[in-house]
Amino acid sequence: MEEWLTLAGISVGTIVLLYLFIFKILGLRVINSNEVAVVEKWWSLKGSLKDSIIALNGEAGYAPGLLRGGIHFKSVLMYKIHKYPLITIPQGQIAYLFARDGAPLSPVQTLGRIVPEANNFQDVSGFLKNGGQRGPQRGILREGTYAINLAQFIVITPSAIKSISSNLKQERNELVSMQKTLAEREGFSPVVIMGRGGNESSDMMGIVTVHDGTPISQGEIIAPDVGEEHASFQDPEKFLELGGRRGKQIQILTDGTYYINRLFATVEFRPKTVVPIGFVGVVVSFFGSEGVDTSGENYKHGELVSVGSKGVLEKPLMPGKYAFNTDAGKVVLVPTTNIILKWNKTETGDHKYDENLTEVDIITKDAFEPSLPLSVVMHIDYKQAPWVIQRFGDIGMLVNQSLDPLVSAYFKDVAQTKTLIELIQERSAIRERAVLEMKEKFEKYNLQLEEVLIGTPKTTVADTQIENILMQLRERQIAEEKKVTYQKQQSAAESEKSLREAQAVAEQQSFLTKSKIQIEIEGNNGAALASRAEQESNQIIALAKANASKIKLEGEAEASKESNVGLAKAQAIEAQVKAYGGAEYRVIQEITDKLADAVKNATVDIVPKTVVQMGSGENGNGAGGTGTVMDTLLKFITLDKLGVSLQHMDEPSAVTSEEEPLVKSEQAEEKTV
Repeated sequence: MEEWLTLAGISVGTIVLLYLFIFKILGLRVINSNEVAVVEKWWSLKGSLKDSIIALNGEAGYAPGLLRGGIHFKSVLMYKIHKYPLITIPQGQIAYLFARDGAPLSPVQTLGRIVPEANNFQDVSGFLKNGGQRGPQRGILREGTYAINLAQFIVITPSAIKSISSNLKQERNELVSMQKTLAEREGFSPVVIMGRGGNESSDMMGIVTVHDGTPISQGEIIAPDVGEEHASFQDPEKFLELGGRRGKQIQILTDGTYYINRLFATVEFRPKTVVPIGFVGVVVSFFGSEGVDTSGENYKHGELVSVGSKGVLEKPLMPGKYAFNTDAGKVVLVPTTNIILKWNKTETGDHKYDENLTEVDIITKDAFEPSLPLSVVMHIDYKQAPWVIQRFGDIGMLVNQSLDPLVSAYFKDVAQTKTLIELIQERSAIRERAVLEMKEKFEKYNLQLEEVLIGTPKTTVADTQIENILMQLRERQIAEEKKVTYQKQQSAAESEKSLREAQAVAEQQSFLTKSKIQIEIEGNNGAALASRAEQESNQIIALAKANASKIKLEGEAEASKESNVGLAKAQAIEAQVKAYGGAEYRVIQEITDKLADAVKNATVDIVPKTVVQMGSGENGNGAGGTGTVMDTLLKFITLDKLGVSLQHMDEPSAVTSEEEPLVKSEQAEEKTV
């Protein structure tokens, strides 16, 4: 190298002197385009700085300006150059700054104010000349590349603390603590309220606590809302300018991305308030002014207020999702569907309101001491929900402190007037009475009683007396059920009988139809025959009338001829009647004679050939007598059947001397016959 320089006519000494002149005396500095440099002045005729770090007026110290990319001449005899890369903040990150020089913070400040003239901290002179303050800053650096004077501003990122000439141990520890605090608060990334936990829709919200500014008023627990001009706490200066106070904020953050200085304000993620279907949310506000009571003068249990006031709000939240700041109040869910409260230690509803309820211990009229399980169904009108919460605090306190004593006392009073069996058998009537009487009491609590259900009285396992009574009732009921069963079976048998008869009638229906048709046919035939017979009868009557007229004419001629003969015969018959003793004896005699003639002339033997005769005839052997024994017997039987006494037959008839020949003549004729 030396030989080459020698040949070129340049000695080594010359080169050294040239190097010293250019780089040391003239101070040639080359700054790349992605770099900047802070100039530190060793000495100055204007003296050195006393209470500051940045030399705004040419004093010895750090110059406020930076050397940007290019060639610069700064003699090492006067300047020290601190070169470093431009500050680059990746996308989605936030960087914080700590100012080493500037005005001190006021007692109410924790962060230095933002100076717009500082051009995002790239103009140190503008920062210091316009009231920039030392310490941690309210302003932040978002994604981008910045030419920051690290002598004035220390830049804190998640992975580094970028500064120069920060060798003081105390300052270094403060910066490390600041970095750690920001990491714990997730301060190096923006606040994102959307899709947290992998969900596309978020049920979260952000509760903001401001750590800078004037404290909230005495007696308040949360800072008031100052409007939306501060861009949801992303502009701290505007927030404080609008009168924002430090502490918990009534205003909340909903879904979105927010670049918030986590040294200025922290954000706590909480779930939104959901009022499910079947409930309303009664709001108890901890924030606001003293409101005007809207409950009325007659209501003595508290006050209801309107929105913006402290107390129980008169209007509840309807079912839905609400970004409600739970630091400014609470939402008490009140079910608007039917609530079933069970006085049974083995059963508890999903709402858990009855988890402390047990069976009611009662004493019956007949000195039994069972436990009575109960169920009460009630309803709360959504408009009355604020009244209930204002009066009792929540539903659990309502049940335990009011409804439990009320219901237990009522059924203890009822049990003392009933025997155990009456309590069991009259349960329906007791239930109906309980609904009517307790409904009015529930209305005093702004509740609507729907139903009261009474269970079966229970006792301990060792006590079997109640079980014996229940066994008797069961046996009695079984007997009643059997009676009903037998009645049903009897009814079924009768129905089956009717069915069988109907089936039999149906089976014979064709025959019945045929017989009915036959009856109609026969009726028609009979009617025809009757009509024909009637015609024939009319014809016969006509002929008879004609013959009668003919016979009448002929008879009149014969009658005149025979009238004399007939008169004679009549007189003779009359005489005969008198001879017999009356007309009936004459008739009897004729009938008897006719019967004897019929027997005598019959061709069939009705008596043996040999007949014993009573008495003898005129010749003494009976051959010529008046009759046989059979003749006489038949006459007697015939007379007896005709009701003629034989005594009258033996009595002699009074026959005059004039009639005697006629009688003898008839007797002679009878003998001849």
